[in-house]
Amino acid sequence: MSSSKAVAKTAELNPRTTAYEFLGPPGALFVTLTVPTVTYALYFGCSEATGCRPDLSAIPDQIVTSLSDPAWWKGLWDTQAALIYLAWYAFCVVAWAILPGDRVEGTTLRTGEKKKYKINAFSTFLLALGLTSGTIYRYGPSAFTFLYEKWVGFVTASILMSIVQAFYCYAFSFQKGKLLALGGNSGNFIYDFFIGRELNPSVGSLDLKSFNELRPGLILWVLINISMACEQAVRRGGLDKVTDSMWLVLAFQGWYVADGLYNESALFTTMDITTDGFGFMLAVGDLAWVPFTYSLQARYLAFKHVELGYARTAAILLVNLAGYYIFRDANGEKNDFRNGKNPKNLQFFTTESGSKLLTSGWWGLSQHPNYFGDLLMALAWSLPTGFDTPITYFYVCYFAVLLAHRQRRDDENCHKKYGKDWEKYKKLVPYRIIPYIY
Repeated sequence: MSSSKAVAKTAELNPRTTAYEFLGPPGALFVTLTVPTVTYALYFGCSEATGCRPDLSAIPDQIVTSLSDPAWWKGLWDTQAALIYLAWYAFCVVAWAILPGDRVEGTTLRTGEKKKYKINAFSTFLLALGLTSGTIYRYGPSAFTFLYEKWVGFVTASILMSIVQAFYCYAFSFQKGKLLALGGNSGNFIYDFFIGRELNPSVGSLDLKSFNELRPGLILWVLINISMACEQAVRRGGLDKVTDSMWLVLAFQGWYVADGLYNESALFTTMDITTDGFGFMLAVGDLAWVPFTYSLQARYLAFKHVELGYARTAAILLVNLAGYYIFRDANGEKNDFRNGKNPKNLQFFTTESGSKLLTSGWWGLSQHPNYFGDLLMALAWSLPTGFDTPITYFYVCYFAVLLAHRQRRDDENCHKKYGKDWEKYKKLVPYRIIPYIY
């Protein structure tokens, strides 16, 4: 193929991005700066020192004082925490490489090819849990409190890892033959660095996007929760003294992570994998935001020991089970339908392009019933912390905004894909996430 034809083919596969998300480069820069800032702020605003009830009137002065103090900036770095984090990331890579696992195909790319993924995230999770449990059993809970003690250092290490990977992926996306994300080829550095320029950046056969999505951050989230329970156990005099509220958080979030890792193959049909590039947005989300903000409830309970009792424990458990049932059953209906199965004889709407959209079952109640289940579970994760502070409900509030944004992105993509048929579909299924409400 001549060089001119190769250039033309590349341009055809990788057209220039013409529409921005997040309000374009200014919005991308804002989120790039805000995510690390909020991650730190949730610690400094909800810590044992503040009791998770900071004096709002004093915050501006505290921010100015901290930012102008070199010692405060120096305190964000912890060499030991950085080395431990690097070792943890290396452990995940080695586990991916040596543990057995099937290879599954993803969706068809614009090149007509299908990328193959090695799935063994659940095995990696079990190995990490086994090593952690062995350490606690052998040396006691005090041996695993370092994640609580060196929190800020671990946050800094994870953010630096996100920055390094985002720059790496952006730089190597300019190599010849790279398949770019349709939304990440604007030509603006700030925007493309944030949103992700290359669709599937890899190091050898290691796909960075799917690897980061499920392993280092998601598994670390559970390990952080265990560390918080160990911190509480040390303070209360043993693992048998850990509160019912802490056990609920560990069980709910641990099960959620285990379920996602066990169903790893379902990841490869999500928008993150099929559509989005891998840039700072996904890198910092996977590696820093998920483990260090989603574990806020467990960190709070490490120093605020909430006793729920049987009645409140049962009520919260019911909320979580309802959310999980909706989430899992709705996803089961969708996955069966995509694979040509319809065991429930669900009704569907056929578009002019031949695509079929479910209009009954959970998918007849709302366009994203799985998001509704997710929100119920998010609420259940916050309820064990009680009502002394609204900060521990940050996750469910943030998650509601995130899911509403995802729904709007999906709506825009479906408008482009299905045209007038999408409007017909929305008349059949008018509610976006919460049936009969939104």
